[in-house]
Amino acid sequence: MEKLIKELQSKIVDVLNLTDIGPDDIKPDEQLVGGSLGIDSIDVLEMVIMIERDYGIRIDNRELGVKVFATLETLAAYIHEKAPELPN
Repeated sequence: MEKLIKELQSKIVDVLNLTDIGPDDIKPDEQLVGGSLGIDSIDVLEMVIMIERDYGIRIDNRELGVKVFATLETLAAYIHEKAPELPN
């Protein structure tokens, strides 16, 4: 899952235009939403759209979103579970 985490780190920085944060600054076990990265609900919406577009996976309710976007690890695990054919 290391490759998927690295890919997600880069995609999050690009999609959210995080100018002061590099991909490696997003730690796999760090809180994504509401944490030190400053990711808010609008950013989550952009990430949901990116995940649907790039991985074909829907996150279509708030409860699921809260669990999936807890950390980068939980996000990668969810994508891996729903699309196991993706490289780890």
